[in-house]
Amino acid sequence: MAESQQQTETQFAVFGCGGWGKNIIRTMNRLGFLHAIVDPSGAGQATAKEIAPDVPCYADAQEVLNNDSVNGVMIATPAETHFAIAKDAILAGKDVYVEKPMTIDLGEAKALVELAKREGRLLMVGHLLEYHPAICKIESMIEEGVLGEIQYVVSNRLNLGKLRTEENVLWSFAPHDISVMLRLMKAYPTNVISTGGTFLTDGIADTALTQLSFPTGAKCHVFVSWLNPVKEQKLTVVGSKNMITFCDMTKALTLHNQTVDFVDGVPTPVKGEAEVIEFSDEMPLDLECKHFVESVTNSTTPRTDGENGLRVLSILHDAQRSLDANGAVVECADVLKECASV
Repeated sequence: MAESQQQTETQFAVFGCGGWGKNIIRTMNRLGFLHAIVDPSGAGQATAKEIAPDVPCYADAQEVLNNDSVNGVMIATPAETHFAIAKDAILAGKDVYVEKPMTIDLGEAKALVELAKREGRLLMVGHLLEYHPAICKIESMIEEGVLGEIQYVVSNRLNLGKLRTEENVLWSFAPHDISVMLRLMKAYPTNVISTGGTFLTDGIADTALTQLSFPTGAKCHVFVSWLNPVKEQKLTVVGSKNMITFCDMTKALTLHNQTVDFVDGVPTPVKGEAEVIEFSDEMPLDLECKHFVESVTNSTTPRTDGENGLRVLSILHDAQRSLDANGAVVECADVLKECASV
């Protein structure tokens, strides 16, 4: 049985019991919201039975989509299947959560956003870091003016593995960081430059360095690699008043009372004390799952809605165009404004 079974009229199904799907299943079951699991594979069904033995697992998605007692579905299947499953779920009258990336094809992502609006259904994209308490704390400190005007942001996401042959490191790692950049900057980039290195599999970049430029002149840098000897997940935000760093490996959020002043016309570092910033120890996946449940139950727009996912996907496509062109500058057109003009 779930650890803390809750009674609710809102019931949910999770599609996919693979690498990440099993984490969603485990979390939703523990929170008491899991009604059904869908996975056509024998391995997936075996895993589902192990981690949620009291929840029925179906091989046929239609059995769940035809069930009126299921209000929302959470899709954690391979990215190339997202569009078809999400489309069927929306047309079946379900609210939908879909793991990042929302789709592979930008046109399909636009179609999902438009379909959800037309059918009056909620569409949420699983950008997990936007629910991380440390990221939420940084966002609130920026809004409160603690850091001043944001000058640049750097995010490093490095590891040895998971090595992939079907998608490059930009698509595998960078969606997390791009979604955070958009959240913190509260703006859409004007252009993107991306360069990378391919060392293991032809046509699959193992490292990528991406720069986003914003209308204020601020820059955001994302460095991702699955060919790095040391695992690192670190975010640095530099403002005109203060700087802040977050290391996801050590769970350390630190405000650096440091800036640069001009002395006789010469830029001079002004160093102050570092301050450890406290933040909630709640698990981001718990918060994300609860947020989806609350959004469905209350019919409210989720923090990472379909439009949010569409913007992240559009920037990924622009970054890929730059990567393919050996670091050429690619102008970014806000995909939401494009949709509104159609």
